[in-house]
Amino acid sequence: MDEAKKVLHRSFFLPGPAGKLEAQLWTSPTAQPAMTALVCHPHPLYGGTMHNKVVFQAAKSLHVMGLPVLRFNFRGAGLSEGTHDQGRGEREDVRCAIDFLSGEFPGVPVVLAGFSFGASVGLRVGVGDARVTRLLGIGIPVNDAGFSFLRGSTKPKLFVVGTQDEFAARERVEELVRTLEEPKRLVFVEQADHFLTGKLDQLDRAIREWMGS
Repeated sequence: MDEAKKVLHRSFFLPGPAGKLEAQLWTSPTAQPAMTALVCHPHPLYGGTMHNKVVFQAAKSLHVMGLPVLRFNFRGAGLSEGTHDQGRGEREDVRCAIDFLSGEFPGVPVVLAGFSFGASVGLRVGVGDARVTRLLGIGIPVNDAGFSFLRGSTKPKLFVVGTQDEFAARERVEELVRTLEEPKRLVFVEQADHFLTGKLDQLDRAIREWMGS
């Protein structure tokens, strides 16, 4: 196997603000990376964890492009300690994860990706953190959560949403993206639900094209 394609898989616990956070880091036995990535999972009260298939695909797509990728379980999810905090304390969990990446890879910028609840929480942190230079929102739940915090940000942004996403009405997604600063890219996956069922190859393609642009 080509050295650059090998996956070094590390499972461990981050010292989070509400207790230990279960985490997994994918790296490759290569030179210092140009970027790293953090991928945040969907709502833990509805079964969301870092093992969610959309989160896994996003992590895989970023990793095959040479990025070390960190996933973790929010407080109260999986083996992580603490209890769910309606997105408030979870922002501190995200900051903890960014701190870890910055410690492991000093000076290397971070791509922050999130799916559903993970996008609502993660992007809110990433937009204001100078260490984060790219933002990726998948299945952004605009029907139930506001994303106006993205306005004014000139960080490159990618949004991938299914046209049949029950938590992201197409017209509301389009209206949000219209109000955001460039650079930005919106990709609708036709006939796809919130979890992009049967369409994860299109998520992979969207991420790869955006990262390569």
